[in-house]
Amino acid sequence: MNREELLTKPVKDIKITGSTTLRELIGQFSHSGGFTSAKLGTAYSILDKMFREENTTFLSFPADIISTGTRGLINEMVKRKLVDVVITTNGTLDHDIARTYMDYYCGTFDYSDRELKHLSINRLGNVFVPDESYGVIIEEKVQPVLEELYKRKKEWGGAELLREYGLTMKNDSSILYNAAKNNIPVYVPGMTDGSFGSQLWSFYEGNRDFKINLLQDEHELSDIIFDAKKTGALMLGGGISKHHTIWWNQFRGGLEYAVYVTTAQEFDGSLSGAKLEEAISWKKMREDADFVNVYGDATALLPLLIGPFL
Repeated sequence: MNREELLTKPVKDIKITGSTTLRELIGQFSHSGGFTSAKLGTAYSILDKMFREENTTFLSFPADIISTGTRGLINEMVKRKLVDVVITTNGTLDHDIARTYMDYYCGTFDYSDRELKHLSINRLGNVFVPDESYGVIIEEKVQPVLEELYKRKKEWGGAELLREYGLTMKNDSSILYNAAKNNIPVYVPGMTDGSFGSQLWSFYEGNRDFKINLLQDEHELSDIIFDAKKTGALMLGGGISKHHTIWWNQFRGGLEYAVYVTTAQEFDGSLSGAKLEEAISWKKMREDADFVNVYGDATALLPLLIGPFL
């Protein structure tokens, strides 16, 4: 590019009044020359196209944010059918089920963990989770449903089981309930991890013909991928959720749209730290894809990104 082509977009000051909407604010970010704010402006533009066009839209995220109020935003996206497929980790099931019936509490990062242990309080970052709000309530709510599902048949696909479980919850605050109601599949590649996974194992110990067929999930994902005209993804955090999203999209030549929000850095070669540019070399992102990497905490950035669409 020549000099004139590089100097086409002057930096404009952000202006906020008492009547400025969230959509108007984030619309200014693309012209602010700000560092992360400019990336947020780009991310907003990509999401706007992704949600409006005829895309199969993936949403991936790790479990930790579901212990926070961010759960409400994820739930609202599912309720409004902004996404078509959810890929997440097992802890999402734990926190969504537990918080449907019990409270988690605002805490602090630096409280004595030794003292918390003796108080029967678990710390998740700066969220306090009492024992009775986690394993106890999950076992109480999951085991009876597994008993009923087992009477119907002995083998279930992972997403198939989660859909049936979600329908039993009948609570509008639940991601699983709204996903099931809106026929949005929830895929958990690491389904035997965490408390929900332990409930599956515990039930299996007493019913050895009970099976979770994760390859059925992969077959369903292959159908979704090969039937899609275009695909896009909003990926919050990395790990198995991000990788499963981009992994399957390589079989159709890669994602057309992607927004990746992360706090990880690429210096250690991790998947979580890998920029979306790296996915191009693996054919998981198209060379001409519309994408952006945004660095920061999803609990702070997601309200800005998704608020205008709700």
